[in-house]
Amino acid sequence: MSTPRNAFARPASSPAGNETRGDRQAGVASSSNEAGGESPSIVVVVPTYNEAGNLERLVPAVLGHGPNYRLVIVDDGSPDGTGRLADLLATRYTGRIQVIHRSRKRGIGPAYVAGFSAARANGAEIVVQMDADLSHDPADLPRLVAVATDADLVLGSRYVPGGDTIGWPLPRRLLSKLGGHYARLVLGVPVADLTGGFKAWRRSLLAALDFDHVRADGYGFQIETTYRAIQHGARLIELPIVFADRIAGASKLSRRIVIEAAVIVWRLRLEPRNRTRTTRHRWDEPPKRQ
Repeated sequence: MSTPRNAFARPASSPAGNETRGDRQAGVASSSNEAGGESPSIVVVVPTYNEAGNLERLVPAVLGHGPNYRLVIVDDGSPDGTGRLADLLATRYTGRIQVIHRSRKRGIGPAYVAGFSAARANGAEIVVQMDADLSHDPADLPRLVAVATDADLVLGSRYVPGGDTIGWPLPRRLLSKLGGHYARLVLGVPVADLTGGFKAWRRSLLAALDFDHVRADGYGFQIETTYRAIQHGARLIELPIVFADRIAGASKLSRRIVIEAAVIVWRLRLEPRNRTRTTRHRWDEPPKRQ
């Protein structure tokens, strides 16, 4: 069983963060604009497993957006040394990165839940989830965060006007599009990209949802969490993004994840207490092309 490794970094201007129990961690300082600062506190949650080839590019691209951006990296015991690299980066960017080390691969869903808990404990007002493989462009983060001031949940969407995918073979594109269409029809929700994993959550919505009982992984986790938000009556906005296939590392998509997603939509649909509430939803305008 893992234990906390060391205390959070604590700059003079920031209160100490709280530890997430049960996992070994390297430090991050909390940040808040309660005193009247202009920028919200943003924590980006990134699960990793064998992402050493991408992490050193991802971290500066995220933190370069400003001092109000912080990272929670949740590593599932990567054999390629991703966790050790994350610790090294945490010492380089003092007080801005928290690393949660888990002893084995437990799946992307539980990793996000652990990361969300840590982000909330450290005072995040907006929590962003994104992939570590640079398929989600860190340059899009300010767009998602800006729209989150007018929404409870912002989805980076590949399938609204202005969105796209690059580098996927045709079978993968079809699987993603048909899977999303299938989930949308079964659940009866007006979301174009239910399987997308680039999302910005407002703290209040995360606090209202019961993530302790979310057990899905992969596509299923993305579908279930967005559906739970819609049930809660959240204001949801889809923002067009361009999703580029990974350059380094291997995809984590498996047949098990696909089957799980196909089954979970029916479980969600048939649960008597899960009747979809009316939610305020719109597509945001595509970004202007230069």
